[in-house]
Formats: sequence, C-alpha cells, structure tokens
Amino acid sequence: MNLTWLQVIIAAVFEVGWVIGLKHATTPLEWGATVVCIIVSFYLMIQAGSKLPVGTVYAVFVGLGTAGTVISDMVIFDEPVHVGKLLLIAILLAGVIGLKLVSGEKEEQA
Repeated sequence: MNLTWLQVIIAAVFEVGWVIGLKHATTPLEWGATVVCIIVSFYLMIQAGSKLPVGTVYAVFVGLGTAGTVISDMVIFDEPVHVGKLLLIAILLAGVIGLKLVSGEKEEQA
C-alpha cells in the first residue's frame, strides 16, 4: 500500500472523529478538536484526490468513515449491536476494498 492510500485511511479516521464531535462535543476544547479533525480529514482527502481517482478516493473515504462511525457508536456509546448492521458494514467494506483493487495505480508524477 502506498502513502497516498494511507492518507485516505488516516483522513477517514479523522472523519470519524469529527462526526462524533459534531454529535457529542459540549466544551470549547471538544469543539476545537472537532474543527481540527475536519481540517485534517479534508486536507488529507484533497491531497490524495490530487494523485488518485477522485471518485474512488471519495468513496473509500466515506465508506471507511461510515463504517468507523457505526462501529464507534457501538463500542464507545453503547449503540445496540445488530447482526444486520454488522453484515451491511461488511458489505460496505467489501465494496470499498473492491474499488481500491480495481482502481488503477496511475498516480501522476509530481
């Protein structure tokens, strides 16, 4: 895996942080952390989109962010765990992995 795909994965992790922050932030420090997560998340996604197909980057970013947010809700905030949710997350992740595999590694040379 090259560094550009690693940027997409890190961006998705920060996406989970800002989505959780938008729902649960109550103090100025928490809101500040949420804003930092938004900035880092979108910066990394934009950087990756300049080297990889934008549609694939966005789909992977959103897919991983969605899966991470749902799993975080279950683990951290005691959201009920349903087999159906887990199955749908697995399908989502299979689609994300499939997109990554079929997208060409045609990175532009800087």
